[in-house]
Amino acid sequence: MPRVKRGVTARARHKKILKLAKGYYGARSRVYRVAKQAVIKAGQYAYRDRKQRKRQFRALWIVRINAAARLYGISYSRLINGLTKA
Repeated sequence: MPRVKRGVTARARHKKILKLAKGYYGARSRVYRVAKQAVIKAGQYAYRDRKQRKRQFRALWIVRINAAARLYGISYSRLINGLTKA
């Protein structure tokens, strides 16, 4: 049975990671080991922040709606309560 040679696969994997790390500072964009860690961490941050972005926008919308509602002498909570009852 011939031995398995993985040079082509390894190079492809390294290229993929380094491509994802393009634009990172210093070794993070040049050294495979460091770049791999940076890419993994970036993915974790991206996943977390996609969830947080939705929360932040909701909070922003609530602040804006509350400000507009108070111009008419009603609070956000009373406005939403009235809308759910309607």
